[in-house]
This record gives sequence, C-alpha cells and structure tokens, in this order.
Amino acid sequence: MKVGNIDLGEKLFVAPMADVSDHPFRIIAKEFGAGLTFTQMVSARGVIENDFGTLRRLVFSRNEQPVGVQILGNNPVILKNAVKELVKYSPDLIDLNCGCPVSKVTKHDMGASLLDDPKLIGKLVKSMVEGANGVPISIKIRLGKDKKNINVLDNAKAAEDNGASLIIVHARTKIDRYSENPDWEWLKKVKDNISIPVIGNGSVFEPEDIVKMKIDTGCDSVMVARGALGNPFLFERYNSIVEKGFDPGEPDIIKVRDTAIRHIKLLVRDFGENNALDRIKKNVVWYFRKYNGINNFLDNIFSFKDSASVINFIYEHSEKIINNYFPEEDLINVHKKFENKVLFWLAEEKEFELINKSFE
Repeated sequence: MKVGNIDLGEKLFVAPMADVSDHPFRIIAKEFGAGLTFTQMVSARGVIENDFGTLRRLVFSRNEQPVGVQILGNNPVILKNAVKELVKYSPDLIDLNCGCPVSKVTKHDMGASLLDDPKLIGKLVKSMVEGANGVPISIKIRLGKDKKNINVLDNAKAAEDNGASLIIVHARTKIDRYSENPDWEWLKKVKDNISIPVIGNGSVFEPEDIVKMKIDTGCDSVMVARGALGNPFLFERYNSIVEKGFDPGEPDIIKVRDTAIRHIKLLVRDFGENNALDRIKKNVVWYFRKYNGINNFLDNIFSFKDSASVINFIYEHSEKIINNYFPEEDLINVHKKFENKVLFWLAEEKEFELINKSFE
C-alpha cells in the first residue's frame, strides 16, 4: 500500500507506544523489516509551545524513514498550527490519536473521548489537512465508546470526507481498553464502506495473526503494538511469508541474544548509561519471555546497576538456555501476562505523564 508518495508494499506499521517507541526501538524494528514506525505520541500544544520533552520524543533521523508522528489534541486551530510545525521535520505521516482510553487523556476530552463526536473528528482532520502542506494525515480510532455505541463507520467516513489519507482502526471499544478480544468483523465493515486505506490493529502477536487479520478483514495493512516488544523478528518472519511463501519460524537464542544486546547498546548511545538503565531492563525482559528460565531472568535483571552487568548476565542466561539448564515453565501463562502488559509496563497514569505535561 502507499502512504503519500511512499509505497510500503506489504510491510507493516509499528504503533506509537508511550515510553517505548524511542529511536533504538524504531531502528531495531526497521532493521528487521518494519515498514513504517511512529515516534511516541505527543501533545499538539506541546508542539506549538516548543516544549523540550515533546520535541525530544518526536525527533527522528533520516535513516528511519518512512516514519510517522502521532499527536494528541481536540482544538482545530491548535492542531492545524501543530501540524504546520511538524511538517518542518518532514515526517511521512501525521496521525491524530482518537483511540487512547487512559483517563489521563480522556479526562481532557482527547483520545478516545473524541469518538463520541464524528463531526468534531471531521473538523479536526480538516484542520490538520489544511496545515499539512501535502503530508498525509491519518487518524487512529476505536470502534466506539462501548459495544452499545459503536460508531466507527461514522468516524471513518468523517475522516475520509475531510481529507484523511488513511485510517487506523483498533478493533476494540474505549471501555474494552486492552482486555477484551478485538472484534475484527468491524475492520471488514470499515474497509467495505470507505475508499481510503484501512490499517487493522488489535492483538497481533504472531505472523499468522497478521495473515489472518488481512484475509478475514481485507485491511490494507496491519499495525503491530505489543507484539513488537522484544520481537522485531515478527517483521522479518511476516515479510518472508509475503515474499517467499514461508515462515522461517522463531529465531534461535543466539539471534535473540545478539539483538537484545544491540538494543541495549543503542539505548546507552542515545540516553547515556544512567538514563538508559531502566529502559534497558524494561525492554530486554520481553526478548526472553518465550524461553524457560524467564522467572530466573526476572529475579535477577532488576538488580543490576550498569549496562555491562546486564549484558554479561544475558550472555550467561542465554548459554544456560542453550544447554537446557532451566526446568520447564508454564510459558503459556507467562505469555498471557506479557500480552496483557501485566508485567514490566509503567502504570498507565505515570506512562501518560511522560507524554507531555502540557495537555490542553
């Protein structure tokens, strides 16, 4: 599919995730074949006020492109001016978040709270298009407020009619947050009712999930969120299915180890030793969640005081995995906890304080 003048082919989108989608995370995803990544979500007001934290989260390097920026706002004038500023960075896509269900966002009538007002969504999209100077504008939406108030078709049509270039649909309602199973049938209904590209989103963790979503819904591409954490291999595997007709399967532990260590070194390079350490610990646990020994990993990883100690531990732990040192564990239950972001995720209120303190 195409985004503006860029043809992504069959490659996948990587969702913006608060305090996760930093430069090292995006680079790793790109190296394994992701199509378009997003910087972390930022406040529209923070953009026009040149807030340092906001600017730090949205900057990207040329070798990351194509890359998108996602903004949060509910005022047409502020959004238009924010887009005018963002265009100066030459992103390939600017997205309006209309799906975040967290109270830190919705209590300010932003994110998923916008779903109740398709007319307002249309005005917001129109204002963004007017300020974009040709840069494609998209929105990310959910199905509606709750299952009794699904209005995703109205919101999708409002976005299309006001100039959006594509629509990203998270196939859950606002009240579902991340706990309920996504309803992919609505992705098909959206695709059948609008002419611009539709990107599906919602609980894709394996290549077969992506294939099934595309076949079942007809969506033009898929956006991966939690499924990409510690798992950039997903993009490589899916691309192999598309290009060669087969899934090469899970990577071996050596590849996982080396990728995790590369991720660590990129984090240290970008954030410095002290500021990188918490990010390192939060990221590397995801790389080893599919292997026996994950509980041992968790018992040890958070005690280390520097990145060198983490890297040495990863080498030792990986060697033990190779030699079948660890007893069998209930990995199915572990996977569920990770997928439900029960483990190793910032508490949501804190998570969204990091996005920007200058909410409208």
